[in-house]
Amino acid sequence: MNEQPSKIYLLPNLMTAGNLFCGFTATLKILEGALLQSTNADAANDLFHAAIWLILGAFVFDFLDGRLARLGGHDSSFGREFDSLADIVSFGLAPALMVYRVVLKDFPRACWVIAFVYLACGALRLARFNVAAANHEKSGSAGGAKNFTGFPIPAAAGLIASITLFLLWLAEGEHRLGNWRFVLPPLLLFLSFMMFSRFQYPSFKAINWKTTKSIPRFLVIIVILTITVMNYEWMPAVLFLAYLLYGFLRPWLSREWRREIEEEIGEEGGDEPTEQTS
Repeated sequence: MNEQPSKIYLLPNLMTAGNLFCGFTATLKILEGALLQSTNADAANDLFHAAIWLILGAFVFDFLDGRLARLGGHDSSFGREFDSLADIVSFGLAPALMVYRVVLKDFPRACWVIAFVYLACGALRLARFNVAAANHEKSGSAGGAKNFTGFPIPAAAGLIASITLFLLWLAEGEHRLGNWRFVLPPLLLFLSFMMFSRFQYPSFKAINWKTTKSIPRFLVIIVILTITVMNYEWMPAVLFLAYLLYGFLRPWLSREWRREIEEEIGEEGGDEPTEQTS
């Protein structure tokens, strides 16, 4: 009876709502495309393209909601739970359903198992993060971590969506993705494992309005963004793959190299304690 209502901060939670909207709409587009696959492959591919961009749009909203919350000092338990619920739709259900319809429908006995393993691993990872974050709050040690332990689920979904976009671009006008589409099922299983691995990834939590860069580094970032916009069919896949591979290379790099690389892409700091997150 004495429980206080949770605080709902407007801007961060609007970003989370945008994330959820993108994930929900992407799921609808995939289902609509599935109904047209056998009768109108071109229309189905257009719907799958739209779903991919919506998943990538959800990634942008997810990136922004945490930055806005930390910028205003508005981290809250409500926001964390809401964010996890949105993430499981946008980065769990939508990518799993996408791969299921694009590839795994050809294997009716195994298709749902592979897609479900990815979805379940994503849900377990988000639940584990929420439990860890709640325990940190009770002990007074929450926040401040600058590394992810394991591959974050938004990046996993971005990698799946961007590679699917690349395959659809290669197959444009052919109505079929060809044998390259069989890369996606093992990728789902591999990312399921990576979400629970011990590899460390920069979290980019240090990026805010006060982040500063030298002119050469600023120009490098502008060039990368320009190339990404000009080559949107394949450049997002390159960026997500580079982020995935960096986790494997990071333990072999010296502290100076890690600091140089991570400052280059926006991480303001070195080897601080890590926290498992989404």
